Amino acid sequence: DSSEEEDYMSMTLLEPTQNTHETSLQRLSRQKREAEARSRPKSKSQLHAEQTASRESALSTSLDSTNKGFQLLSKLGYKAGSTLGKSSDARMEPIRLEMKEGRSGVGLDSQRKRKMREEFEEEGMRKKVEVGDFRERLAGQRAEKRMEGQFFGAQKIAEQFDAEGEEDGAEDGEEGGRDVTGDARVKKVARPLKNINILWRGLIRHRLEKEKEARARHDFQLTSTNAPTYEDSDDDEDDKHAIGADSKWAAVEEEVQDEDPELEEFEALPISERLDKVVNHLRQIHNYCFWCKHKYPDSTMDGCPGTTEDDHD
Repeated sequence: DSSEEEDYMSMTLLEPTQNTHETSLQRLSRQKREAEARSRPKSKSQLHAEQTASRESALSTSLDSTNKGFQLLSKLGYKAGSTLGKSSDARMEPIRLEMKEGRSGVGLDSQRKRKMREEFEEEGMRKKVEVGDFRERLAGQRAEKRMEGQFFGAQKIAEQFDAEGEEDGAEDGEEGGRDVTGDARVKKVARPLKNINILWRGLIRHRLEKEKEARARHDFQLTSTNAPTYEDSDDDEDDKHAIGADSKWAAVEEEVQDEDPELEEFEALPISERLDKVVNHLRQIHNYCFWCKHKYPDSTMDGCPGTTEDDHD
């Protein structure tokens, strides 16, 4: 029957079977290649790579029950997968072996690492100390500069109280009182510098030194005009006083050039100690608190919180 005939379009085409039998020629070629590979010596890098791979494979392989070492541990109570020791948080595996690659002695690498770590830590500590010292030094300089300004202000107040006391004890026109012209801003220098209180003597000496410099500049200007009697008509009384035109400063000017060991010793003290001396003088002699900026009626100084600046915070 034609329906029973197999349609050639639906026929299954079988792939030709491959002949796996090795011919003598193929065998001789293969044996030749293997002999050449065996006879070729391996390089050091290849041998090192094979040794490393073999060692890592062996170290990564756990001991099985056929190993004599494992059998000995089993007799001592060790079970596979348990920890090494009695503690539950002990090691599950032995300490891994680290092969030494270099030629340095045993422990040298660890010693070098420890030394590098110590040097790194010392460098870090040194930098921290330097930063801390710098900040501390900067803060100290700022505090000292601030106290210098406070000391200067306290000196001016002490000088003012001293001048007011002299005016109260002298009549107008007398030495140590007001100027005969009636100008309260211009006071005669009645005492030598060494007789002025050491607490504000430096303030007056510094002021006189500046006036001496101003007088020297004025004298130079007079000399440069080629007129010995030249006088600037624009100078008022304050200008003449500032440049030393008044002759009453002549005697004091000579004292500026003299040495004052007592003043040098006082100015060698720390600024904090000098400030405390002036502040205590104002409290004890004038009932004045430098921190309150107030003069109290009596020595009890009722209402003042204390003797230091911190007490007034």
